[in-house]
Amino acid sequence: MDVKLKLLYIFMDLLLPLMLGYFFCRRKYLSEKNCDRMITFNILVISTALSILSFWVLPLRWELIWLPFFGILLSFIPGATAYLISKNKYDSSLEKGSYLASAILSNIGTLGGLCAYLLFGEAAFAYTQIVSLFQNLVLFLFCFPMAQYYRQKSDSSEDKQKLTFSTMFLNRNQLPVVGLVVGIILCISGVPRPVFLGVVFDPLVHIAAWTALIPAGYCINFSGMKEYYGTTLDLLPIKFVITPMLGYLVAREFFNDQVLLGTILILASVPTGINAIVTARLYGLNLHVSGAAFVVTTAVFLVLVYPILFFWITMNSLVH
Repeated sequence: MDVKLKLLYIFMDLLLPLMLGYFFCRRKYLSEKNCDRMITFNILVISTALSILSFWVLPLRWELIWLPFFGILLSFIPGATAYLISKNKYDSSLEKGSYLASAILSNIGTLGGLCAYLLFGEAAFAYTQIVSLFQNLVLFLFCFPMAQYYRQKSDSSEDKQKLTFSTMFLNRNQLPVVGLVVGIILCISGVPRPVFLGVVFDPLVHIAAWTALIPAGYCINFSGMKEYYGTTLDLLPIKFVITPMLGYLVAREFFNDQVLLGTILILASVPTGINAIVTARLYGLNLHVSGAAFVVTTAVFLVLVYPILFFWITMNSLVH
């Protein structure tokens, strides 16, 4: 795919829906109720369908068997680090839950895929999709229950409901995990995916981006985020130093392919994902914390981190 077309995709599927969501909120063209409905539709319908279709044709080459687990590792490293920091950071459970979601979730699928593609080509883009598959697992199976826990923790004793395994893990927001399991079963069983489903996959990806990012843009409030810019600055060393350093060192123990290693380095360095805002919105956490984390880390990545990675990787390639 042409680089200019990729850049057009990043505008059409990332920036434009964010701007539209922000515009709809300011002009009150979209109600909060319909915004929530769009998030629900994205999770229950689009994400579930994409989970089935993508895992149905998951490449089962032996050398790539560990690659999906980097989606979990690249979430665990910043999440565990942020958890240690956040113990005495916020008094509010809603702020703490939003902060942890912002640390755990990264923009691997969209921004990471584009940046890796620009440096390494189509192979890197394919590697990104495999890694991002398990990032979605982290979102649905860990971040959503975590967000529900912090939401419940903030409720008054009169309103608080008892948290059980079923309320946290066996609810409709985990439906994409069921889709994931169905896709793996179909793949292992050798059932061929019909051609027409492959045709609808690409449009579904774009629909998924828009139905996730319009609500995210709707939730961004720059005036409300001002007081949290400073409190999210510690995500910068977590996202851009600790995670890429540890992720790359672990990757070197499993892979020798330089393109694959370079791709993992880029994916380990991406900023907070927009799903952090979606999670905060869905479970009533503090939207300003996740919004501030998204804006701050994305700006630093685009202006400083990616240019450094681009220069370093390009020069390193020339040397070798």
